[in-house]
Amino acid sequence: MKEIDNRLKDTIIRYIASGIEQQVDYEKFYLYSLITHSTAIEGSTVTEVENQLLFDEGIAAKGRSLMEQMMNVDLKNAYLFGFDRVKSNKPYTVEFLCELSAKVMRRTGSEYSTLGGTFDSSKGELRLCNVSAGIGGRSYLAFQKVPKATAEFCTWLNEALSAIDKNDIATCYRLSFEAHFRLVTIHPWVDGNGRATRLLMNMVQRQLGLIPSIVTKEEKGTYIQALIDSREQDDSTIIQDVMMEQHIENLENRILQYQQTANDTVCDTVNDTVKPNDTTSRLIAVIKEHPEYTYDEYAQALHIGRATVARHIKKLNGTIIQRIGSDKDGYWKFIK
Repeated sequence: MKEIDNRLKDTIIRYIASGIEQQVDYEKFYLYSLITHSTAIEGSTVTEVENQLLFDEGIAAKGRSLMEQMMNVDLKNAYLFGFDRVKSNKPYTVEFLCELSAKVMRRTGSEYSTLGGTFDSSKGELRLCNVSAGIGGRSYLAFQKVPKATAEFCTWLNEALSAIDKNDIATCYRLSFEAHFRLVTIHPWVDGNGRATRLLMNMVQRQLGLIPSIVTKEEKGTYIQALIDSREQDDSTIIQDVMMEQHIENLENRILQYQQTANDTVCDTVNDTVKPNDTTSRLIAVIKEHPEYTYDEYAQALHIGRATVARHIKKLNGTIIQRIGSDKDGYWKFIK
């Protein structure tokens, strides 16, 4: 545990020193990444670039279901609501958590009629039925016990936050991971628990002055297995260590990507404002999502001219990317 904690501290120091957070609109795009990966874990196929167009321009993603896109829009609004709430430093309550869940499930939730009664997940109401963790999985807490368990969770979290040493970065992260694990294990709602509890985790991190951690879609299997192992072995350090490792890896990858693109300093003048590196970084992100796009499609996605796309790709070609196949039917491949 101590070795992981020390590696995290070292990575964060280098992450901050790299200047990566000084990029234009970096915080906004990092938020979009949080949202995209969180919904992807729940089955969404909407990409970061498609979410950018959806959030900023209102352009719907082609080939994606309305349900997927509404899931992402709801989660974006929930994150903005949650991050704004953090500024007030108000204590966590069951009522607030239900309000947060309502934001997450606003367009995709529905009303349920069960033996325990009628409740509406789009309103963030606590479940009145029992649920299990997938086919053959262990049942979560009986619904009759959920209100008390959720209230006790809020008491624990408020006390832990008031007592924690904010200078101990690793301990702060572990508290946020523990909060996520405890609440998702209670499973207060019939749906949206993963998204809501990861959002709560990021809120706690932001409250403690930390870089929010992203559970990436690529690590979905490892993440879910760690949750299962922690529940079955009654040992939350399992999920804490896994999430710590994933956060370190994600930050290391972002540092590496930034260093690679920073070597190619590009200055785009928009309304006489110089934005170094921004267009290259955004273009690389789109190429990763859509290596098959044409120059015109890249230009449309980024709202820049085709000539600008061609100029940037010319600099990237042969160093970071290479063309596979013809100009018409080929695609871009990243050079390892």
